[in-house]
Amino acid sequence: MSVTGRAADRVQRELYEEARVAARHAYAPYSRFFVGAMAEGASGARWRGVNVENAAYPAGVCAERVALGALVAGGEREVRTIAVATADGRDVAPCGLCLQALAELGDPDVVCRVGGQVRVFALHELLAAPFTSSALDPAETRP
Repeated sequence: MSVTGRAADRVQRELYEEARVAARHAYAPYSRFFVGAMAEGASGARWRGVNVENAAYPAGVCAERVALGALVAGGEREVRTIAVATADGRDVAPCGLCLQALAELGDPDVVCRVGGQVRVFALHELLAAPFTSSALDPAETRP
């Protein structure tokens, strides 16, 4: 990924730091790659997530999707910003599955560390052609 994102502002940097703190609580006994995420909904409320691994590797879940689940469980349906960070401050960006999950709930700013710097990307910069409900038969979609 080329580093094209803009520098994080104060609030986005704060979300990133909260994600780093959350990462300390990740359950990552296999990879030892502790990741945290903070999702900010349209209401301004913040929702935390951490990666949770499983010995059956496909059963694990990324921090971003855990945070999105908390956001939805809290009654929100739109994510405005998501920050993702490792506990030790290494570079990390959302995986493709997480980007697709984010696209379901908007076009949020994505705050992550890339190329040694905390950057902000619009989701559509990282996932140019998401699969959305517009591709589904309207008779089959549910509210």
